[in-house]
This record gives sequence, C-alpha cells and structure tokens, in this order.
Amino acid sequence: MDIRVPRLAEGVESATVANILVSEGGKIEKDQVILELETEKAVGPIPSPASGRVTKIHVKEGDEVAIGQVLISLAEEGAREQAPKEKRDQLGKAGTGVPAPQEPVRAAEEPLAGEYRYESRSGFPPPASPSVRKLAQDLAIDLTRVKGSERGGRITLEDLKAYIQHLQQLAYAPKAAAEKAEKAVAKGVDFSKWGSIQKERLSSLRRKVGQRMYDSWSTIPHITQLDEADITELMSLRKKYGPPFEKKGAHLTLMPFALKAVAAALKKYPIFNSSLDEAAGEIVYKEYFHIGIAVDTEAGLIVPVLRDVDRKGMLDLAVELNELVEKTRQRKISLEELQGGTFTISNQGGIGGGHFTPIINKPEAAILGLGRGALRPMVKKGKVESRLMLPLCLSYDHRLIDGAAAVRFMNELVQALENFPEKALKG
Repeated sequence: MDIRVPRLAEGVESATVANILVSEGGKIEKDQVILELETEKAVGPIPSPASGRVTKIHVKEGDEVAIGQVLISLAEEGAREQAPKEKRDQLGKAGTGVPAPQEPVRAAEEPLAGEYRYESRSGFPPPASPSVRKLAQDLAIDLTRVKGSERGGRITLEDLKAYIQHLQQLAYAPKAAAEKAEKAVAKGVDFSKWGSIQKERLSSLRRKVGQRMYDSWSTIPHITQLDEADITELMSLRKKYGPPFEKKGAHLTLMPFALKAVAAALKKYPIFNSSLDEAAGEIVYKEYFHIGIAVDTEAGLIVPVLRDVDRKGMLDLAVELNELVEKTRQRKISLEELQGGTFTISNQGGIGGGHFTPIINKPEAAILGLGRGALRPMVKKGKVESRLMLPLCLSYDHRLIDGAAAVRFMNELVQALENFPEKALKG
C-alpha cells in the first residue's frame, strides 16, 4: 500500500518533509510515526495506517510535497503469506496453458492528465461499463482522457478512480511551485571572488516565512501609524500583582495587559478585526477575537493564536500565554493553534528597539507592534516627570482602513493602556 500526504488543515495545500523516521526494508507497526511534515510553521507527525515492511521511500528530507502525493510504500503484514498462494495459482494456470492475468499498471506508470487521449478509427467512445460511464458523466469527466487498463483499452472503475486522484493532486499542487516556475531564476553572485565565505541552506521555515511576508507586502498597501502610551501606572500594577500571579503559576508580563487593551479596541472598531474577501468583494467582520502572538524561536518567527481573548481574565491569559509560547519554542505547537487569528501583536520590547513597521499577517487587516518602554521626561499636570513610554506601531490594510480610523483605534488603545482597571487583576 502507498502512504500519501493526508489533508492537513483547511487552506493548507502543501508541506515540507522535516524528518524521515524509518528506513527502507525496516518493519513498522500500525500508528508508528513514519515521518514529520512541516507546514505553516508547525511540525506534525504522520503515523502509519498499518503494520508492515517499508518497501520504498519516495521522498527525502527537505522535499515539498502536495496533498495526495506518495510518501512511503508499505508491504502490509500478511502479504508474504499470500504470495506463495498467488504463485501456485499462476503456476496452475500456466500448466493448463492459460496465462496468468497481469495486474494493471497503476498511477506511477500512467500518463499524466492531459497527455493521453483515446482515439478510435470507428469514432466510437472508449470501452467502459454503463456504471463507469454514468459516474464519469455525473462528474463531468471526459473518458477519452482516461487510459483503460483492460484488454482493448477498456476502462474500469479503478482506472477512473486513479484518474480522479491524479486530477486532485494537480489541483492541490503548491501555488508557490507554479509561481517559481514562471519567475526567472536570479543569477547567482560568486562572493568568494572577494574573500572567504560560508554557506547555510535556507530552512523550510525561513522559506515559508519569507514567502508569506513577500505575499503580504506585495499585495496589501501597508500604512503604519506610530504613537506612544504612558505605561508608568500599568507597570506599577504589574509589580503589585506579579507575586500573587506567580503563586498561581502565572508569570505576569506586559502582554496580557496589551491583549485585553487590544480586544477592547477591536470591539469598538471592528474593521480592524476583519478580512477582505477579494474574490467575493466583501468585508468579513469576525465576531470572535483570536489574537496571534509573534514568537521569536531558534528556527524563526512563529505566530500561535490565543483564542477568545475578550472572554478570559488576566490570570487565564497569563497562564495560557506562557504555555503557548513555551510550546511554540519547543516546536510542539499544533497546526490548529496557528490558524484562525483575527489580529496579531508583535512585541520586540523584550530584546530592545523602539518603533518599527510590522508586516500584516495576511489575511488579517492589521497588526500591532510593541517596542521597548523607555523613561522620558514628560509634562504631567504642568510638571515635568519621568514617565515610562511604550512605543506603539499599528500597520493596517489601507484598502479597508483609512488614516482617521487608525488614529481613533490608536487613541482608544493608548487610553486603555494608560487607564488599565485594577479590578481586572483581582478576578
């Protein structure tokens, strides 16, 4: 049997082979993990559907594979026991002068869809049973494109299924591959002419991040609104409630405060929680608030999603956020936990930096960047005071959002951070 790439998740059409955990000739058990696929920044295990022996591995680490593509061929348990009987049957038939029937050649040797066409001098359609013709008619499939495996080119149900399966593989082939084929390959530069160099292969995650950032930047007109929030009082609340949170197993950082403030602003200005459906020409307003958190990992930037932020208290947010970030850094995050975001926050404050221009996480409409808070002399009630100011950077899709709306959203966010209610930390 052939083990193929399964459907991984909605909207995911391809994956990269991250690790191959079996070898040709090796015996494996049912549900044993045979390899790991990396897709949309998550690494997922692929278990074997049956026990048996690996006869062929069709891929190698680093290969990009599409849904339905063969990964590994497996000789199931019991196949060896059946082989002698099949051989005796063939010998018996040979002894009577009747040739043993040959199995039809399957997909690996079949012509690709669009290459084969049945031709008949008499003008009759290709031979097939009425049931096969009915199914092909219902599915709008041209039987002249299907190569029959029986005598005279007769098309069987298995032939039709194999043809449909091949069409599915073509339909789910990675769009990126087609785009790469169309683009001219840039001529490489021999940098070693000017001195010593080192080379490192681009990881599959870095390629995916780069492609997504390129797609977002080249298809969405970005505008970035910059501002600052006085978080002096907020950080005093963090210092006050940090120890009680620690006793409950939660590390209270700036992020839970930012999450609650963003959720409140999104509720007041729902256009920032929307997406543009370009095909339908519609704006999709989401009535849920699932916020992506950009996490810096050794492998690259990964954005897990924290769900229903508006419905959770500060303690729950702090606990879930810490768990989500840790799972992400250990690459144990599931594909489902990377999907469904409505808005993203990228916090660079932990490593430094001020204002920057974050790139929107398509198909979202906006993203918020946070820089490192810094003490600044500010005038408060007629007096100059030292205040902790937090850089805020809001990038938004200018097809959906005008500058005035961005200013109002930012003002709402600043007010929420500067006047964070202490009662939210007591629940």
